[in-house]
Amino acid sequence: MARVPSKHGRDQTLDFHGFLNDLQDWELSHKEKDKRMKPEVTDRGKFASSARKTGLFDQFSKNYDSISRVSSNFTTEDGPPSASSEKELGNEYFKQKKFKEAIDCYSRSIALAPTAVAYANRAMSFLKLRRFQEAEDDCTEALNLDDRYIKAYSRRATARKELGKFKGSMEDAEFALRLEPHNQEIKKQYAEAKALHDKEILGKISAAGTGSVKGVQQPVVKSVVEVNRVNVDQSVSSNSERTGLARPSQEVCTKRNNQNGKQDPNASVQNLASRAASRAKIEAAKNISPPNSAYQFELSWRGFSGDRALQARFLKSISPHAIPQIFKNSLSAPILIEVIKCIATFFVEETELAVNFLEDFTKVPRFDMIIMCLSSADRNDLSKIWQEVFCETATPTKYVETLVRLRPRYCLK
Repeated sequence: MARVPSKHGRDQTLDFHGFLNDLQDWELSHKEKDKRMKPEVTDRGKFASSARKTGLFDQFSKNYDSISRVSSNFTTEDGPPSASSEKELGNEYFKQKKFKEAIDCYSRSIALAPTAVAYANRAMSFLKLRRFQEAEDDCTEALNLDDRYIKAYSRRATARKELGKFKGSMEDAEFALRLEPHNQEIKKQYAEAKALHDKEILGKISAAGTGSVKGVQQPVVKSVVEVNRVNVDQSVSSNSERTGLARPSQEVCTKRNNQNGKQDPNASVQNLASRAASRAKIEAAKNISPPNSAYQFELSWRGFSGDRALQARFLKSISPHAIPQIFKNSLSAPILIEVIKCIATFFVEETELAVNFLEDFTKVPRFDMIIMCLSSADRNDLSKIWQEVFCETATPTKYVETLVRLRPRYCLK
């Protein structure tokens, strides 16, 4: 593809040519005058003398450096392309809706110097061409270079939604929303992805329920109406307690249904969902591996939510010294507090590992800001944990000095 000089370069070139033309015209006019007056040899001597007297040679000398700079700049712009110039050219093609040409430019930019922006921009071009798998792959590459790049999360969420990966789409949008909580577009994207994911789960439960529940003619689907009904039932229960009127218990209702030869659909759905969650957690436990980014950490950590033992196993798969590199600028206060609670519970017999984690978390960028912004409840929890678990009397002597030094970093008095 031919390179097109920038407007600035063309203007400088025109000025250069204009100056040369003026100088040439001046020289020709003086030559014609001198030819009419004196022989050629004498004419040249007079021309030089006249030029010196009028200061034109001095003027040319002064302008020589600027002319050289103009020529040099033009040559540089017309020289080999850079990663930045290819990316900018790709942006221009994208604005003109020439997405294939834009992809070519972004590809050359990545080949010269890969950046998260170039990968994310090429992913956007792939999205426009409905090449969703390639868009997802490019967004992943962008996040490997910059795991706080919101546009990459958002675009990967779009690609995954189109690929039918609704859970991944929801998780990407949720993580982007954590980085930028007031972004209305990402809020909308998260809501759409969550609705599709919930619909997919309900569809699976419905299919499983239809095959396993006998005597139920209609598919079992736990809709929003049923959730609201549960809230209403809870309200009725509390009112019954205040008025002294007894309300039939869930066990009684279930017993009646069983006596009538019917199985409670709600109980079946809950059992199926519980079993599915347990199976998913067991499978996840088999494949515990250390994360490479904050996104991967939070994804796995949330997957083990409700099971501190699994979270402890996951945490132990990570080298404490890798913590700053994993989180970079993406550590959040809720994750920090949850990790410290997990350490306090399951690392009692592994004091060295616990202390190393506490120390390496302080090396994460923005750690001091996170500690300063903790809520009063989190501060109280942290203080209580430190007094009960990491106090001097409960810690081996060789770790006391380190914990005393770390105590003010966690803003504990």
